[in-house]
Amino acid sequence: MDRRSEIRDFLTTRRARITPEQAGLTPSPLAGARRVPGLRREEVAQLAGVSVPYYTRLERGDARGATDAVLDAIAGALRLDDAERAHLFDLVRAANATTAQARAPRHPARRTLRPELWNMLEAMGGVPAYIRNGRLDLLAGNALARALFAPVFDSPARPANSARFTFLDPAAPEFYPDWDAVADQNVATLRAEVGRNPHDKALSDLIGELSTRGDTFDRRWARHEVRRHRAGAKRVTHPLVGDMTFSYETMQLTADEGLYLIICGVAPGSRDAEALNLLASWNAPNETPAPGNS
Repeated sequence: MDRRSEIRDFLTTRRARITPEQAGLTPSPLAGARRVPGLRREEVAQLAGVSVPYYTRLERGDARGATDAVLDAIAGALRLDDAERAHLFDLVRAANATTAQARAPRHPARRTLRPELWNMLEAMGGVPAYIRNGRLDLLAGNALARALFAPVFDSPARPANSARFTFLDPAAPEFYPDWDAVADQNVATLRAEVGRNPHDKALSDLIGELSTRGDTFDRRWARHEVRRHRAGAKRVTHPLVGDMTFSYETMQLTADEGLYLIICGVAPGSRDAEALNLLASWNAPNETPAPGNS
């Protein structure tokens, strides 16, 4: 992916969403009619305390010499949140990387999970728990997670991938009552991953695959939204137990860079807990008594 255009489009979309009034600027009566939505380049430069030529050069994708202090100032001027600020730093870091650095993935793709991770998932048998990577590939899940997310795990496309299921599987809109929110979340997660790992071929291939199936993905991709989805709530309409709402917590595995553990939970005593218990009972392993035991 073109690093210069990524920086340009990200900064352009960020300043387009902020009005001078929101930034605390008083438009000059001599400035004339505004020809652009949001802030002008010179207004961003003024707020960040940098020269207009410098900011113009940066917004055109030339990030040479951009220091952390300057990027922090621009992030403040554009009111970037933590995820957006990190994304800006990732884009500039990738643009300024040497050839050798650019070819090296920030975290290598792990072909197999450590046995300790499989054991950990199985030990958490009372809650749905699974592991994914930054591309949203579902790499492993315990029995309850595979039951809860059966439509995703059982989707014919391989590897099982949340974004591929959401955009390409006809079962997704029925499984996710809040399909638009889920789609936005997936795209924002992939956009942030592109900033971290711009040379991940599998990621580029996935984005290319999603882009060839109509404009539903493309329209979201063009917004350059990035988010960190560490916790929240999600609704599903499960084909066996019907509507369910559960919370989730996302934790990065520090010993396995680029991998994330997601744990789902429901309120005790709720209908959602009853539905989860029903899924657990249906997916419990059949135990055959040993010979001679009654």
